[in-house]
Amino acid sequence: MSARQHFDILVVGGGMTGAAAALGLARQGWQVALVESQPRLVWSEALAPADGVDAFEPRVSALALASQRLLSELGVWPAVTARRHCPYAHMDVWDGDGTGRIRFEAAELGVSALGAIVENRILVQALMAAVMDSDIELIDGVTVSGWWEQGHERGIRLDDGRHLQAALVVAADGPNSRLRQWTGLPTREWDYDQQGIVCTVRTTQSHDHTAWQRFTPTGPLAFLPLANEAEERCYSSIVWSQDTAEARRLMALDDAAFAAELEVAIERRLGAVEQVSRRHAFPLRQRHAKDYVRPGLVLIGDAAHTIHPLAGQGVNLGYGDVRALLDELGRARDTGLPADEPLVLSRYQRRRKGENLAMMAAMEGFKQLFARDELPLRWMRNAGMRWLDEAGPLKNRLAAQAMGLE
Repeated sequence: MSARQHFDILVVGGGMTGAAAALGLARQGWQVALVESQPRLVWSEALAPADGVDAFEPRVSALALASQRLLSELGVWPAVTARRHCPYAHMDVWDGDGTGRIRFEAAELGVSALGAIVENRILVQALMAAVMDSDIELIDGVTVSGWWEQGHERGIRLDDGRHLQAALVVAADGPNSRLRQWTGLPTREWDYDQQGIVCTVRTTQSHDHTAWQRFTPTGPLAFLPLANEAEERCYSSIVWSQDTAEARRLMALDDAAFAAELEVAIERRLGAVEQVSRRHAFPLRQRHAKDYVRPGLVLIGDAAHTIHPLAGQGVNLGYGDVRALLDELGRARDTGLPADEPLVLSRYQRRRKGENLAMMAAMEGFKQLFARDELPLRWMRNAGMRWLDEAGPLKNRLAAQAMGLE
């Protein structure tokens, strides 16, 4: 246990965004500490081969190319690709109650893949291995119990009695961020009255490195391709967003009945669903902090915003936050400004707030559009999907923006 109690920057939360931010900031020359409630032994556990549906983690992320570039710059992406990950070259999206359909192709954009599906634990293990191999002070196995301020000094209290001080605290402590609450940063939020069901399935047909998504009035269903060490292409991660009552009905089914419902819901695009892992369900809620910054504190990732999972953009928005924060604090470091310089933090907020709000508004619009069943509106959305699918340059530009190519 280090006796040092003061740092330039404290990052609270060693998840996908917090660990990435800590790595990037340390490489800029800041004295960084990363506080994580899990003990470091958790991230050193060997990864068992995926020889069945229960061997995969149900929580996965669809990493856009911009996120992969950030991880490459941090030296982490090779460690991810050396484990399990599945690039996808195609994306097929359609209206379950109509004829509208859009298909995106990596080849049309001049890239080998549109993105990659990675189990969250693999990504975090790679990040934490890099943290433990760096000069970051990793304070693990402890819980943050409070925020303190005395004049111009500020920091956090730990449940073991320590008080840590820093010019800047980066809150990466998740959607229910206690740091956000303790420091009085308000949010705008609402419940979707939906739940997201996640699990892993094995199908009789190959996923063909394709991400499949079908929209229905009660919520979207996504089949995201997975790959194991044997390079079998029969595994997919399921993200099924459904109205709460329907989600509870689906969760109450036995595996055979649930698999049968999945086959119908995905219109048997991948043949029969022959295996289903343990299912998990979580409530869906949109949340956005009115401000991302206050003196000595900055929010990133889920601590600043959560979004409906229908487009898989949550982690990519979080990595967009990390990129912007690294840009602004790197510029501050080069010009001799302190990490808590208000102008630096306000620039970060201006860069990220607009983009995050735009993506959240777009996802809310999609959700509302497909939840409506009136015939004229259904005709318009299907006609619009067909038109966009045929409008190659516009479709590809939208895809490039989502992937971070522009």
